[in-house]
Amino acid sequence: MIDFNDPAFVADPYSGLAELRSHGKPVWHQGMNMFLAAVHGDANDVFRNKSLGRIFIDKQPEFEWETFNWLHSDSILDSEPPKHTRLRSLVAKAFNRQKIEGMRPAIERITSTLLADIDKKVQAGQTFDLIADYAEPLPVKIIADLLGFPESEEHLLRPWSQAIVKMYEVNPSKEYQRVAQQAAGEFAAYVRDLAEHRKKQPGNDLITDLAMVEENGEKLNSHELVATCVLLLNAGHEASVNAFGNGMVAALKRPDQSALLREKPRDITDVALEEFMRFDAPLQLFERTATKDTRIGEVEIAAGQKIAALIGAANRDEAVFANANEMNLMRDPNPHIGFGAGIHFCIGAPLARLEMSVSLPALWEKYPTMELASEPIRRPTFVLRGYESVLISV
Repeated sequence: MIDFNDPAFVADPYSGLAELRSHGKPVWHQGMNMFLAAVHGDANDVFRNKSLGRIFIDKQPEFEWETFNWLHSDSILDSEPPKHTRLRSLVAKAFNRQKIEGMRPAIERITSTLLADIDKKVQAGQTFDLIADYAEPLPVKIIADLLGFPESEEHLLRPWSQAIVKMYEVNPSKEYQRVAQQAAGEFAAYVRDLAEHRKKQPGNDLITDLAMVEENGEKLNSHELVATCVLLLNAGHEASVNAFGNGMVAALKRPDQSALLREKPRDITDVALEEFMRFDAPLQLFERTATKDTRIGEVEIAAGQKIAALIGAANRDEAVFANANEMNLMRDPNPHIGFGAGIHFCIGAPLARLEMSVSLPALWEKYPTMELASEPIRRPTFVLRGYESVLISV
């Protein structure tokens, strides 16, 4: 059975995931104590089946994990109806289509600023790092701008986020746990102070909107507001960084695909970014728990048992995607589940798509001759799959 911590598997999981998919049904993984759904239809059902819940179990001891626990139990991601319904309705009212589309000028401004900084390196004959210089700071700056974080304090956000999301990996180390506890406390305190300030002095930002939003007499309480802001940064920017980096590396390693981006980046951006999400999924695993005996595919999941959707495996299902192991930036239709499905469809997906629709063609128009300067360095994680460094020469 697959060892999700094996460096060889982490480096290239897709042959192992194909073997899981060949069973044609969810497979029990003894080490993880859960079923794994690798087939597209089964994984999709894991997201959509109302008998499966996103049940967060508090980590123990409580006094060490208190803040980390409520950051999750009071978030949209780790709650189920009726709480999920109330939270999502309130958040969606503030984080709406008009609010997201209104971010376009800010995204264009931030993109231009980052490209100007990169150009200084290029003009000096240096390589630039696609991750550190572009893909990573872009969504952090965008979400910081959206939430109204002071620009001078943006540098705090990425380390806090990275520390917390390492807990989503398989068997995180004691050191990862310690750092996650500290980051959760510091991040929550920071957002809580900012939210209290905005309640007294409202601004034109999402924290203010979340603090003020009300529907049918319901409002977000303090924990829910903070948890929502932390989730938007953690989930929002991690997916964007990894989707952009994974897709770019895959395209740059395939001359036929990079040629498409060189020749007409704006014409194909909308379909290309969907293939970025499908081909090398930034989120590989999403687990849920059966709230009652439930059938997924040909397997009975007993109440209390866990099952995980293997997103990267589902997105390579040959029964759904022609030539599934080949990147095709013109692929249409593309029914990938990279953003989830059902009630847990990513609430930040429209913003992620908007970010990439601006930043992807802007980069290719600026540097149409760019290529990999060396072999990219992978992050040593499976669940959140991405690169640490991708050096580019022009």
